[in-house]
Amino acid sequence: MFEYTITPQILANKTILVTGAGAGIGRQAALTYAELGATVILLGKTVAKLEAVYDDILAKGFPEPAIVPLDLKGATKQNYIDLASTIENQFGQLDGALLNASILGELTPFNQIHEQTWHDVMQVNVNAQFLLAQALLPVLLKSQSSSLVFTSSGVGNKGKAYWGAYSISKFATEGMMQVIADEYDNSALRTNVINPGGTNTNMRSSAYPAEDKSTIAAPEDIMPLYVYLMADDSKAINGQRLNAQ
Repeated sequence: MFEYTITPQILANKTILVTGAGAGIGRQAALTYAELGATVILLGKTVAKLEAVYDDILAKGFPEPAIVPLDLKGATKQNYIDLASTIENQFGQLDGALLNASILGELTPFNQIHEQTWHDVMQVNVNAQFLLAQALLPVLLKSQSSSLVFTSSGVGNKGKAYWGAYSISKFATEGMMQVIADEYDNSALRTNVINPGGTNTNMRSSAYPAEDKSTIAAPEDIMPLYVYLMADDSKAINGQRLNAQ
């Protein structure tokens, strides 16, 4: 696992957006950031799941989060612009954004990828990330030290048979990260991508239904890297692909 000593309240007074915050890695990241003092903006498509995370954060006495129900598959450019405007109006700036939400699509031979599956995966994993990042950049740049973090995969820099649309979408994600990182290299914004590695999530279960869950990491096991990239300790890290495991 990525080694980083997490100190209490290391994210105090930071406002951090987490997409896919209702379950899996996104949920754990939101809980962890809140525990460390951040005000977390929970973005996801299922209101009930977001409310459960919200309630959990409040019950533990952490800073009150905000909820943004939004389905990335159907969201428009204006939705993202409105989101950024709301964040600026309510919080003044954004100190971090973890763009974690993705869909797997189907594991299938390349010549059997259904056109609709391709479009859906690209819409959620690439187009939505592009529009969201573009809308959030001005609000991130209002912070004296901000972090934009994309989510990749082990198949995001080396293609793997049958992982077609998902694998290709993660190649695009890593390229997007590199472009943004290079353009803002001399600013207060740093941009990186995390490869979480094999983690016990619903997406992982869809890809490997017969896998023994006890042999892979739980979302909480990989949080050190997620915290490090949001903490000021990572100010000098920009344009990197980092492995959580």
